[in-house]
Amino acid sequence: MSAMRMLEPGPWIADPLAPYEQVTRTRADGRPWVMAHMVGGLDGSAAIGGRVGALSTAPDAELFRLMRGLADVVLVGAETARAENYGVVRLPPERAAARVAAGRTATPPLAVVSRSLDLDWSARAFADAPPGSRTLVITCAVADPVRLAEARQVADVVVAGADRVDPALALQQLGERGLRVVLCEGGPTWLGELAGAGLVDELCLTLSPLMGGDPLPVSIAPPGAPLAHFALRHVLRAGDTLFLRYERGPDVP
Repeated sequence: MSAMRMLEPGPWIADPLAPYEQVTRTRADGRPWVMAHMVGGLDGSAAIGGRVGALSTAPDAELFRLMRGLADVVLVGAETARAENYGVVRLPPERAAARVAAGRTATPPLAVVSRSLDLDWSARAFADAPPGSRTLVITCAVADPVRLAEARQVADVVVAGADRVDPALALQQLGERGLRVVLCEGGPTWLGELAGAGLVDELCLTLSPLMGGDPLPVSIAPPGAPLAHFALRHVLRAGDTLFLRYERGPDVP
């Protein structure tokens, strides 16, 4: 039997973002670094009543807001954007000021992935976006031309793929815009597409002390996708909530 190690309580961390800020998020091949931030219950459920909010404890909600400050763009699937009533990214004033002082935008833009473009263009995600940081819409060439024209009125449109959104092409185009750190907030289908294509570099998974949610996992792999292996980098605890950070490890045949 393999040896195991008991995890003992460590020192208190005043700033929950500090351990995440110490990570160097660059790739040798120049592709944008993809970090995913998800929350799941003890039974693997990623939602309660179709929404994530009920799974999120107060410490998780705080870290969720702060984690966005590490990103150059926040990426989310259209279904999740609709279900969670997504708005533009907002950060505490001191975090936004620190980004500006470092030569970055005050907040990262939001990017919504949608093949059908079945989106409400008057929603907060588009209507509240600042002029210099419009929301991005990532779609594919078969998108309805009328909806595509509507999207271009309120967002910056990225066409990545012919009949579906190609994750690799989407990342390539984000990288060409200078967006080097991509934070994926789901949903499970889009995260599964990224993981299945071997494009998730880091997974920050909150384990919420709940059971009985929807039969919906954190990630849904597309048919035939290979396994993606990850290495545990750190574990944090706030009350009964665990915060696990993984990085992509070597694949095992």
